[in-house]
Amino acid sequence: MQVFHGIQSARGRLKDPAITIGNFDGIHKGHQALFQKVREWAHKLGGHSAVATFDPHPIEVLSPQRAPAFITSHRLKMDLIARCGIDATIVIPFNHLFSRMSAREFVQIVLVENIGAKAIIVGYDYRFGQGREGDIDFLRRLGGEYGFEVDTVSGIKVDETVVSSTAIRQMIAGGKIKDANRLLGRFFEVSGEVIAGRRRGISLGFPTANIRMPSTATPPTGVYVIEAEVEGKRYGGAANLGYNPTFGNTEVSLEAHLFDFHEDIYGKTIVIRFIDRLREERRFSGPEELAVQIQKDVERAKKILEELASRGA
Repeated sequence: MQVFHGIQSARGRLKDPAITIGNFDGIHKGHQALFQKVREWAHKLGGHSAVATFDPHPIEVLSPQRAPAFITSHRLKMDLIARCGIDATIVIPFNHLFSRMSAREFVQIVLVENIGAKAIIVGYDYRFGQGREGDIDFLRRLGGEYGFEVDTVSGIKVDETVVSSTAIRQMIAGGKIKDANRLLGRFFEVSGEVIAGRRRGISLGFPTANIRMPSTATPPTGVYVIEAEVEGKRYGGAANLGYNPTFGNTEVSLEAHLFDFHEDIYGKTIVIRFIDRLREERRFSGPEELAVQIQKDVERAKKILEELASRGA
């Protein structure tokens, strides 16, 4: 996937592009439906499929005190867009000056003059321009003026829940990882550097990789079934996210025990995908009782992973 930083860098570089515009936090099933429609239009036009997104997120600029913990980092978002088969992404730097661009200016300057859009595909409730003045009807009228098609995608539902980034953030924060994964259409994931820990896992018989958590949406403390990706290889595992109260820790950490893994990965960045939540974090009487519980957690995690594998998930 080609990545253009700024609209000027994309000028004249895309052939008859079909494009969608948005923040796309999470790249969930709703976003994936949009991208699929973009690819269909690109095929029809014989041109490129494209996504325009913003960095930083507009709310971080306009109302930083209201900014949520996002589901995906910008880097992960770009990677997920590429996985969806999009030909090009235009990353638009968002600032206060850009926020004052009218709806007409946005279409004329950004979408027509610089990107050369021939089809614009957006969600059914899409708004744009200063004060969100532009709507679908206005976009269609401008399409008649400037010669581009406009198509929309209705809200996607999963088990009667409308898929949205807000709903997914709430599920993650509430520990409803399986529900969040259903709306995402993939496992919720984070990546972080493996840092030196207190090596208590080794003494308990369950060595762990201690991961520095990124500043994105975070599930509540507890024990989770995970999948880890290390240098392109995947391993099942169980992880404790929390304070390890049995030992009185005061800082939150993610300690992942990977099955059938024996390599030294200190300093490396790995991906952790959250599959299910096994239980809340709690204090045990001592290391012996904790080790017994960890063994139970590992056995349950392996069973869940085996069931997923048998279903081809």
